[in-house]
Amino acid sequence: MESKAVVKYVGSSPRKMRLVVDLVRGKSVGEALSMLHFSSKHASKDAEKVLRSAVANIMNREDVGRLDENSLYVKEIFVDGGPVAKRVLPAPQGRAYRIRKRSNHITVVVATKE
Repeated sequence: MESKAVVKYVGSSPRKMRLVVDLVRGKSVGEALSMLHFSSKHASKDAEKVLRSAVANIMNREDVGRLDENSLYVKEIFVDGGPVAKRVLPAPQGRAYRIRKRSNHITVVVATKE
């Protein structure tokens, strides 16, 4: 039994989010939540939020009922790049530097241990 949660347009770069997401791939949900909660990275708050959503999705299914968080594990978690907002920063001698504000999409699949 598995469940999925997706959050889109998260305002951090995909590269920074992948550093956080790679820590919890394949771990049990309880261990992954504690790792994300106590991580010092800013991106870990958004990753924790989508992981909690995936757990809530599997708990709210009609055929599953109440499950223990330790019987669940992170089957898949990945980050895709979202749209890039382009901005301009004034630079010396009449130039302009291009600023690329990146975003990402996070997908989490949580499954029960067989």
